Amino acid sequence: MEFALFCTRMNVVILLLALCSPCKFIQSPMEFGPLNFLKTSSRASVDFGRISFKTPSAVLRPESSGDISHLLSFLSASSSSKVTVAARGAGHSIHGQAQAQDGIVIEMDSLPSSIDIHKEKNGSWTDYLYLSIGGTLSNGGISGQTFKHGPQISNVLQLDVVTGKGELVTCSPTKNSELFNAVLGGLGQFGIITRARILLQDAPEKVKWVRAFYDDFQTFMADQELLVSMPEKVDYVEGFIVLNEQSLHSSSIAFPANLHNLIPHLQSAPPSKLHYCLEFAIHEYSYTNVEQVVEEISKKLSYMPAQMYSVEVSYFDFLNRVRLEEMSLRERNMWEVPHPWLNMFVPKHGITEFKDLLLETIPAENFEGPVLIYPLLRDKWDTNTSAVLPESDTGEKVVYVVGVLRSANPATCSTKCLNEILHSHEHFAQSAAEERIGALQYLAHHPSPAHWRRHFGRRWDLFAARKARFDPLCVLSPGQGIFSRASRHQSIED
Repeated sequence: MEFALFCTRMNVVILLLALCSPCKFIQSPMEFGPLNFLKTSSRASVDFGRISFKTPSAVLRPESSGDISHLLSFLSASSSSKVTVAARGAGHSIHGQAQAQDGIVIEMDSLPSSIDIHKEKNGSWTDYLYLSIGGTLSNGGISGQTFKHGPQISNVLQLDVVTGKGELVTCSPTKNSELFNAVLGGLGQFGIITRARILLQDAPEKVKWVRAFYDDFQTFMADQELLVSMPEKVDYVEGFIVLNEQSLHSSSIAFPANLHNLIPHLQSAPPSKLHYCLEFAIHEYSYTNVEQVVEEISKKLSYMPAQMYSVEVSYFDFLNRVRLEEMSLRERNMWEVPHPWLNMFVPKHGITEFKDLLLETIPAENFEGPVLIYPLLRDKWDTNTSAVLPESDTGEKVVYVVGVLRSANPATCSTKCLNEILHSHEHFAQSAAEERIGALQYLAHHPSPAHWRRHFGRRWDLFAARKARFDPLCVLSPGQGIFSRASRHQSIED
């Protein structure tokens, strides 16, 4: 055991010499004994966004949490190293958040996978099944079930974390709670999650999936808020803006109902007239009279006449609906393209102005991708975690999430076009963050540390203090651009 540990330490030292050398003499994949370092690959410098391409000097494919601990312990102990480390899960970041320029990327999918099921109270996962757990928990994890169960970070019982100092720590709300709260929604700044114990729910066999359409935004919004006030009846609530006929088709790939009655409304409407889709779902258990519940709910909604559609699907097909949309985009060669997405939390009082400002920014006639909009409930979020919502001094219970999930087809959108989109999104996000609207980015991307301080607002001091405690040299997650790497002779403030 001691010899193996000695070999591990020597191999990390060798790697650090290689990383610090101006000659960059890592030329081929290398097996450094217990630690499996590889020469960098294109996979480590590409993510779903395909906007940022930062190349690391090496890739670690760990076989255990101990491998990650050994690496971070040596980096923390090094007096002069400025090497940074990013953990990469499924690679679904948008702006290179899981990249490390000239540093080390840890490919987390090499860790042994195992799932143990224990009977607990209800919880749920996000809309897309093909995400990494650590990545989701580092951001928050939201979906159409968040109004009922809270974000994913509110459904965690225990974590195993490797801190930026290389400490392997088991934490929970009652054990090492400061680290537990810091890591959840912490953007990877405090540690790398290697194991999580999360709440699950009993899976129903089928789901009743309903969509209703609106031509008035205020009515659409009021009905969404009505549904999220009924968690005892409704299991899922989302919605989207129907910008054009193509956006309706692309958002309905997994929804097996004929929407032919709606098409004439879209075709005859003037360009300035938009439609909105509210969707909700009810899980079908043996004790649930689904048809009766849907009928009861529909009588309370104010959708356009004859514009409600419902289908019954298997629970898996419902959960897998985003995957079907992905497959459709792959068939059209529209998946591995730039995705200049923008996701924001918007206070209820500012949602109408936010929507109007957004529609002035995006071109409705040829927009590629959905624009999601649906309410969440503030009291489902644990304010001890690192995640932040827009501040409210008026006691608003509802906050909206808006997702501009845009694709940039290289055939029609050049590099100049993509840069213009990114610039317009940045300008829009800054305008929406001003006090009159007070929106905040989710899966945030900011151009400077000063912008990050404004993002966290009154919670910045706590965030920075947690960073100083758990990753004082700022080794972790450089792609977020929040802190700069420090040496042992510096501090975060320096």
